[in-house]
Amino acid sequence: MHRRALLAGAAGVAAGLAIPGGAAYAGTVFPEIIDLPAGFQPEGITAGRGPTFYVGSLDTGAIYRGSVLTGRGGTFVPGRTGGAALGLEFDTHQRLWAAGAGTGGATVYSASGKTLAQYSFGGTFVNDVVVTPKAAYFTDSYQPVLYVVPLDRSGRLPGQSAVRTVQLPGELGDAAGFNNGIEATPDGRLIIVQMLADRLFSFDPARGTAQRIDLGGASVLQGDGLLRRGQHLYVVRNFFNVIAKFRLRPDLAEAVLVDEITHPKFDIPATVAGFGSRLYAVNARFNVATPTPETTYTVVRVDA
Repeated sequence: MHRRALLAGAAGVAAGLAIPGGAAYAGTVFPEIIDLPAGFQPEGITAGRGPTFYVGSLDTGAIYRGSVLTGRGGTFVPGRTGGAALGLEFDTHQRLWAAGAGTGGATVYSASGKTLAQYSFGGTFVNDVVVTPKAAYFTDSYQPVLYVVPLDRSGRLPGQSAVRTVQLPGELGDAAGFNNGIEATPDGRLIIVQMLADRLFSFDPARGTAQRIDLGGASVLQGDGLLRRGQHLYVVRNFFNVIAKFRLRPDLAEAVLVDEITHPKFDIPATVAGFGSRLYAVNARFNVATPTPETTYTVVRVDA
């Protein structure tokens, strides 16, 4: 479960945030805490166009769209009984991808909220997604596989028959490790965290090979959403209420812990999105045993 950074250039001065047309927002007070609808049960978050963010509901599959400028928003995709939306990704073609958890598949939406495609993977728990120029890749936390939706050079969405399942090798193929967040590097390699096994891996989909990343004694236990920004990788360690910031070696053989980011208002954050010099983490509140329609949820802003 993860979220992608908005590639917005240098950090803003007055607002501490850089987004397209950022001069228009000079002097804007960006809220530190953003309220989500009560009872929403959020999990995934991703950055969209400009100051827009999206959050998915693991309970109904509803998707909320809001603004980091104002903290306000509303329903982007209505929920339904039996629906679920975990990891989200807003791609370069202005499409929103949503991992479907126990539904076993995924849905792709347009920037207006129209359903563009639905894919069935036959998965057990489709957890997170990352989109590269060549494909969308999905983790399954209970199966030693990745689900792949290939994309052509134009980024056109294929039909169901094009979907592939890729077996993961070695320790990365250990289903007990609970493969969770996934990210990509510019050269097409993938980074996957195993939440229960306390391991971080790189995977080369072109060769089908995996390499465990040396953490130098640091931990990614309870690693949930991932966010890569340049040479840095952010790992949301949900029940520890911390975002671990690592510096990646170019060959991905090693990741050095450089910071542990926390906030008094963290309440089991699951995933994170990046806007300029700030991160926005969504509080999933997995510590609430029985959520109700009145249970409150928030997104918290921290420095990257």
